[in-house]
Amino acid sequence: MNLHLNDKTALVTGGTAGIGLEIARGLAAEGATVIITGRDKAKLDAAVSEVGGAASGLLADAAAAEGAAAIAAAAPVIDILVNNLGVYESKAFGDIADADWARLFDVNVMSGVRLSRAYLPGMLDRNWGRIIFISSESGLMIPSDMIHYGMTKSAQLSVARGLAQLTRGTNVTVNSVLPGPTRAAGIVDFLRGQASDPEAPIEQIEAEFFATARASSLVQRMLEAEEVANLVTYVASPRSSATNGAALRAEGGLVNFIA
Repeated sequence: MNLHLNDKTALVTGGTAGIGLEIARGLAAEGATVIITGRDKAKLDAAVSEVGGAASGLLADAAAAEGAAAIAAAAPVIDILVNNLGVYESKAFGDIADADWARLFDVNVMSGVRLSRAYLPGMLDRNWGRIIFISSESGLMIPSDMIHYGMTKSAQLSVARGLAQLTRGTNVTVNSVLPGPTRAAGIVDFLRGQASDPEAPIEQIEAEFFATARASSLVQRMLEAEEVANLVTYVASPRSSATNGAALRAEGGLVNFIA
């Protein structure tokens, strides 16, 4: 299927690894000009080289107000904004300090808010655009050991739906994509932190994780970042014109209710 992205420019935040990198790769493979943001120059250069095509890097911290402003100044006109930047951690509720709540909210939510505020007006003026928030199944099924993370992912759903309301009658859409647990950098350490035996083989740890912490998953395995990126690439394309204000799941059937 031709996704008709050859004349589109996409900005992917946090695109140096994991889901973000695969999204950048998927968009570039469909012909889009892709701008990847990141804070580490070496990782950013490596990601740009890996994506190839018309990819470029933008060294900036999208989670900071000044970083978002620098991104908007360096790339003032884009067609597709993928708010992928995010962090997570497992922490008991009583141990989550105010600074932890603020840090996750700033990175996961405000990065997308600031960039959407910068780019939505231009998309509306040109009567075409795509804004996509990479949320999580944790925004619907809040993990008891990641309440602050779940809060930010629920907030992303609210922001995306609210922004979609502003696009009424236009060819601009705003949607969320909700991945489930995905194989990416740092996930092994996270799984070992959840395991009854952190020294067990990773295959055993992964199986235990899905048997206990994510028992409702229908696929009963970690997702591959490319599987999530495939959906995002479609949502970013003109082919998805009838999809707006939606929370689209790519979480392996983990969410066990219809909403």
